[in-house]
Amino acid sequence: MSVAGFLAHSALAAARDQSRTAVTIATERDVLTELFAMRRQLGWAGSNLNQVAKALNSGGEVPYLKEVLADVHRAANAAKKAVDRVANRQDQEGEAA
Repeated sequence: MSVAGFLAHSALAAARDQSRTAVTIATERDVLTELFAMRRQLGWAGSNLNQVAKALNSGGEVPYLKEVLADVHRAANAAKKAVDRVANRQDQEGEAA
């Protein structure tokens, strides 16, 4: 499932569940905000990687390679943290049920 598909599915599922508390809704909003930010970061990182590949394939130098790789690493960490938060929340909800 794509990130956009996941976000849409999550938003629709949350809208249908009338038994959620305000705290749960706020937490979901925070997670969705984080996922949207992550999607933006991954887009920037992908654009930077495309520029790196183009430069390297044309025999050029990549003066900011370390910075680009650091951007990718930060985006990957943000993705992992967001996924972990979603997984932990689902585990907690499953235990409460």
